[in-house]
Amino acid sequence: MTGQNPVFIPGPTNIPDRLRQAMAIQTIDHRAPDFANLLDPLFEDLKKIFKTKSGTVITFPASGTGGWEASVTNTLSPGDKVLIARYGMFSHRWIDLCQRQGLDVEVIECEWGSGAPADIFAERLAADKGHNFKAVLVTHNETATGVRSDIAAVRRAMDASSHPALLFVDCVSSLASMDFRMDEWGVDLAVSGSQKGFMLATGMAIVGVSQKALAAMETAKCKRCFFDFRDMGEANAKGGFPYTPPIQLLAGLRESLDMLFEEGLENVYARHFRIAEGVRRAVGAWGLKLCAKSADLNSDTVSAIYVPDGFDSNVLTDHAYDAYNVSFGIGLGEMNKKAFRIGHLGSLTDVMALSGLATIEMAMKDLNYPVELGSGVSAAQDYYRTSTSMLLSKVA
Repeated sequence: MTGQNPVFIPGPTNIPDRLRQAMAIQTIDHRAPDFANLLDPLFEDLKKIFKTKSGTVITFPASGTGGWEASVTNTLSPGDKVLIARYGMFSHRWIDLCQRQGLDVEVIECEWGSGAPADIFAERLAADKGHNFKAVLVTHNETATGVRSDIAAVRRAMDASSHPALLFVDCVSSLASMDFRMDEWGVDLAVSGSQKGFMLATGMAIVGVSQKALAAMETAKCKRCFFDFRDMGEANAKGGFPYTPPIQLLAGLRESLDMLFEEGLENVYARHFRIAEGVRRAVGAWGLKLCAKSADLNSDTVSAIYVPDGFDSNVLTDHAYDAYNVSFGIGLGEMNKKAFRIGHLGSLTDVMALSGLATIEMAMKDLNYPVELGSGVSAAQDYYRTSTSMLLSKVA
């Protein structure tokens, strides 16, 4: 039997049977008046995931990259100055997108493995007396390095100089898996997608939009058509889409939200921390190091792990796939050949995580890595055994 193994990449994630079945529906008429019965509650429930009461949620048939483009083009104009730090592949890609849109991008170069530099943001914004920066862009969870940044600290940096710039946050690999607080952190545009914490197939960009960001549409001059907030918002308000919507994904999203609420968001976050901590214990037992520079930066959805000198991480992930039919994340950008990634988000349990740890451990042993077979699995087992009661008590 093949094809039964879970994936351990940081997205797309494993799809629970319950969600696959929810998406296996016949075509329905998206112009029918009762389509609003599916659509309207989705947007209200998505606001609970973003933790916003004042904002609104807009979706597009796209991946998270489409959500990035929609956020930039609906609120900014060519020549506008934006401030962003580069500390991984996905912040790098956001920089590239902004440059292609004709924005004036000021980049803060950071060491990969570090997080968003709130202190440097504070300095640059305080020096911007003319308020030339129109937006600050931050990647909440840098998937390439397994780093979570402190968005609240970035907001404090902006508030310290009373800077009016919009705050854009990429939360593609954190939303619905790690705590995100759009209103509390003063986030104006939060970009996510269907294929990570929501446990669905790729194909839906999900964007949280503040009232301030909606107002910025009035002066934004970047060109947009398919990704126009106004077109989508007006159609959604009438219970529809301006063009053909991804019906099956919307049905899956309804079921995904039900699953998340049934588990309870705080329990979802606790489960992700617990599984991630077991992985981190395994990494320590192997004698390897995480890319994240300090424990406070550790992501609860993906761990990026340096291989020892003299080894090629791509050879390791290829071998794990060829020999055991299990996928792990490759090293991206500066991490290429230096690190592999274990995705531990979405539909995942400690038992599934242990299978992944055992597999990559076998692959490392096959390739003569200096690891003791069973060491990482044992370390994770010890943690999961002693932390299970804590999780169950939260669920109860």
